[in-house]
Amino acid sequence: MAKVPRTMRAAAEQVYAILADGWTYSDWVVGTAQFRDVDASWPQPGSRLHHKVGPWPLSINDTSTVTALTPRRGIALRAGIWPLGEATVRITLELTNAGETRVTMYEDFRASSLHWFKNKINDLALYRRNVEALRRLAELAEHSRHTSRSGP
Repeated sequence: MAKVPRTMRAAAEQVYAILADGWTYSDWVVGTAQFRDVDASWPQPGSRLHHKVGPWPLSINDTSTVTALTPRRGIALRAGIWPLGEATVRITLELTNAGETRVTMYEDFRASSLHWFKNKINDLALYRRNVEALRRLAELAEHSRHTSRSGP
């Protein structure tokens, strides 16, 4: 399992607003080629992001589904990465004494070939990918006032 923490100079509400807007995932999630749609009920459990995974022309349509949500505290997803399988992703938000937000991202392969091929190289690849993802998320949270793309 890859565990990546990052402290962001933004309030937990600001970070959560980005997580709660499914259309922003294309701005910070590493490895998604395109987001095609976001369920209107996002980020409620069971709602899905519809995306493409992988480089063109090999990109494949897939979905990621919210499995758990604690508003302003975190979200858990089952991320489709077919044909390689699925990953479980959990993102937690914790307010620090300095008014910053400690964001921790946990990711692990859940199903198919990657689940059976777990090793330190896979963990390192997930770790590096998620370091970059949290860097991008921090940039969004720290340098902009987020407004939802999905409406009010």
